[in-house]
Amino acid sequence: MRNHAGHGQTSHGAHGGAQPGGLSVSENGYTLELDSTILAAGRQPVSFRVIGPDGQAVTEFVPEHEKELHFIAVRRDTAGFQHVHPVRDEKGTWSTELALEPGDWRFFADIHPAGHGGTMTLGIDVAVAGPYDPRPLPEATGTAQVGEYTVALDGELLPGEASELTLTVSRNGRPVTDLQPYLAAYGHLVALRVGDLGYLHVHPEGEPGDGTTAPGPEIAFMAVAPSAGTYRLYLDFQHDDVVRTAEFTVRTTAAAPRSDAASQTAPEHTSHHHGHHAHH
Repeated sequence: MRNHAGHGQTSHGAHGGAQPGGLSVSENGYTLELDSTILAAGRQPVSFRVIGPDGQAVTEFVPEHEKELHFIAVRRDTAGFQHVHPVRDEKGTWSTELALEPGDWRFFADIHPAGHGGTMTLGIDVAVAGPYDPRPLPEATGTAQVGEYTVALDGELLPGEASELTLTVSRNGRPVTDLQPYLAAYGHLVALRVGDLGYLHVHPEGEPGDGTTAPGPEIAFMAVAPSAGTYRLYLDFQHDDVVRTAEFTVRTTAAAPRSDAASQTAPEHTSHHHGHHAHH
């Protein structure tokens, strides 16, 4: 994980991991290539490749969170989230199955190609045929219900600043204290920016077996919002051998007002402001 953060800083300057991924189908010479970007609704096979700078399908990846590739599918209205782990053949073609409803979808491949300096997320648009019934964005609430499980979210998402988010899992009103490790953590959190589905890497604090991280009821993460706005959070957690997903709508909160006041009066801010207008 330390490498990951380091990579963010080298490629994105001071913002570190605050730059969202997945907004581009191609990055650093690597391109996500699907066999078909038009799919039928229902349970569908999906196959794809990651094409490297040499024009060939990549067959060597550095595992991150126990997997060579994390594949995320979500409809553009943020419904239908799925986090799956495709299987790769020796030629570099990945295969998986997704449950798809009609509409416009975004597929993400989270990868660390061997020989490349760190992880990246590629994203591609997919059209699923059929009458599309977009759903309104769920309200921002601090709790999510998944069957018998309730997940409570504590902490605030701050633009351009790392903050801790804590998710607390209970079942029928009782704290869950025997979460099972999932992808080298007690939970895996994906955050997507509403409006363009910019993909954020969120890192768990601690890991199973480190002697200090308890198997619930709390799971802690560090997250950075790349900008002010509304985000959708998806927490995958495993209990009783089943992986479940809790979903949240979160709006960023402003950082302390002091820093805002300081930036407004700072001369650099003023000159930047004029410079910005000069471009138009």
